[in-house]
Amino acid sequence: MNAEIIAVGSELLLGQITNTNARYISSQLAELGIDVYYHTVVGDNAGRLKQAIELAESRAELIIFSGGLGPTKDDLTKETVAKHVGKALVMDQTALASIEAFFQRANRTMTENNKKQALVLDGCEVLTNNHGMAPGMFYTHGNHVYILLPGPPKEMEPMFQFEAKPVLARWLNQGEVIQSHVLRFYGIGEAELETKIMDLLDNQTNPTIAPLASDGEVTLRITAKTSSEAEAVRLIRETEQQLMSRVGDFLYGYNDDSLASSAARLLIDQGLTIAAAESLTAGLFQSELAAIPGVSKTLIGGMVTYTEDAKVNQLGLEREVIDEFGVVSAECATAMAQKVKSMFQSDIGVALTGAAGPSGHGNEPAGSVWIAIVLPNNQVVTHQLHLSDMRNTNRLRAVKRTLHYLIQLLSHQTLNNNVI
Repeated sequence: MNAEIIAVGSELLLGQITNTNARYISSQLAELGIDVYYHTVVGDNAGRLKQAIELAESRAELIIFSGGLGPTKDDLTKETVAKHVGKALVMDQTALASIEAFFQRANRTMTENNKKQALVLDGCEVLTNNHGMAPGMFYTHGNHVYILLPGPPKEMEPMFQFEAKPVLARWLNQGEVIQSHVLRFYGIGEAELETKIMDLLDNQTNPTIAPLASDGEVTLRITAKTSSEAEAVRLIRETEQQLMSRVGDFLYGYNDDSLASSAARLLIDQGLTIAAAESLTAGLFQSELAAIPGVSKTLIGGMVTYTEDAKVNQLGLEREVIDEFGVVSAECATAMAQKVKSMFQSDIGVALTGAAGPSGHGNEPAGSVWIAIVLPNNQVVTHQLHLSDMRNTNRLRAVKRTLHYLIQLLSHQTLNNNVI
């Protein structure tokens, strides 16, 4: 089947918030083998929402709404859908009790309009909201399925994952098993990757292969539809082997992995500690690692030494290194990595220095970056980057490149005090 996602809210059209819900829902539907052909955004207007519903029904079997389930007058999604399908809104007593309990716990007075959030389509399957107040709805009418979800991502995402998705999967189930597996790549562009696997894309049937690019990374989602889980796993593994023979050198993880989580896992698995000295990234490398649960097992600490004086006075860098080679150099990056490794007594030392932009630094143009990694046996690996994006994008890409280089080193070599 195919789907259309309708996000409701004038704040989306005004650019006050980003429509992240559509991205999340689309990724979840892909795991069920459901194609999303259209994303629609409509303001808080019943007439325009009705037009959007009619258009969606002409080109999709599954219509998913996010937003417009709240207590105020401009929250009109369920009212518009109810009128469109000719159903009444009825009070869901379980949802109402949950809303009343919320106000009691918060020691706040519940206004009458909050009861509106407990209204649902008569005859729908109610989707419990365990992270907010307004329940969701799953409703079938004629040849269409309607799913109504709240707008705030902190409510919508868990509701879709744990409430709507299982109901939808059960409704779809006709003796088929649908399984997906995501491969994550870095260091190869979408066009180059597609060229290397073009024949596999052209000839795909079951499983299907869906590429997706985002900020220097590329993912391939393999989805198999079969009569058994074992057969789905077999088909996915066969396809993965074909893909790996073409582009396996660029693989860094699977499914929900990130560059930071993959690097942290490898460091922890190998019992290695790491410390970082950062100039242009100003702690961003450490922040990315620190977002991973359990990273305290590997990340000891680090320093942000943004100026030349900080590099000399806090990190202990020799002034002669800066005077002779400049701060945007392999020599400066190497010295920074060696100093931070020694200072924190870590197995690995990492340093990033460069000119983020928009202006250059000395004779080095904007986007010039040097990365140094000192390994447990004190061998040094350096990389130079020539980036050409906006300032903060260059900083983030420098961090991602550093994580990528770490993953390559940790994946292909054994790092300990004696062996590389």
